[in-house]
Amino acid sequence: MSPTSPEIPRRVFLQRLVIGSLSTALVCNASSQEVLARGAFVPREGNGVNESIREYAFVIDVEKCIGCGKCVVACKEENQVPDEVTRTWVERYVATNAGIYVDSPKAAIDGFPEEAPAEVVAGAKWAAFVPKLCNHCKEPPCVQVCPVGATFRSPDGFVLVDPEHCIACGYCVQGCPYGARFINPVRRIADKCTWCYHRIIKGLLPACVTVCPTGARQFGSLNDPKSPAAKVFAADNYSVLKPNMHTRSMCFYLNLPREVI
Repeated sequence: MSPTSPEIPRRVFLQRLVIGSLSTALVCNASSQEVLARGAFVPREGNGVNESIREYAFVIDVEKCIGCGKCVVACKEENQVPDEVTRTWVERYVATNAGIYVDSPKAAIDGFPEEAPAEVVAGAKWAAFVPKLCNHCKEPPCVQVCPVGATFRSPDGFVLVDPEHCIACGYCVQGCPYGARFINPVRRIADKCTWCYHRIIKGLLPACVTVCPTGARQFGSLNDPKSPAAKVFAADNYSVLKPNMHTRSMCFYLNLPREVI
């Protein structure tokens, strides 16, 4: 895989990726709150976008992710996610002849400050940071197993939880093949990433997208041919997690190693 920046040689990039995240290699002066306050907008009416039937998608470019964890921090701040759970996280994959090493300390909220085990570092063939979150599937298993209809898919494609009807039975948590759901220990209901639905309906981007320093996370409407999501969809060069599950995931990955699960 190619490095995120042309100034970082491939060998040095791989070494840093295995040892820890590249967050120290980038200078990001603005805090996540400052960036969120500035805001960024999803194109809406008046920009040549057909809003009659909206459809959104999330794009993650694995080659651009540096494992800094700013996305995790922004998500928790924006959505008041308790410390012991997370709506989004980043995994570090390191391939060796012995197999694939995967870790995600504290969901990568502090990046990856710890060095991978010595035997993993010594035998590393390639490594990658892989962000994960709810895939907002077109055929969501979580919706199918909910006994009270609290989990549903909105007309514009967002898989959401109705807090007034959720009974916290946990069926949806077990039914999600991506491990994206949990029972919120404070609210006592099923919880997960909503792609910041409350921001999208105001024309804003998801919090994690707004603070990503490398553009590894992008979001947009498939109705807008100029959006990053529509361009990726049209190029048809993306991958999805667990394609054998036939969930019709709306989370599109670029440069995703086939070993990632």
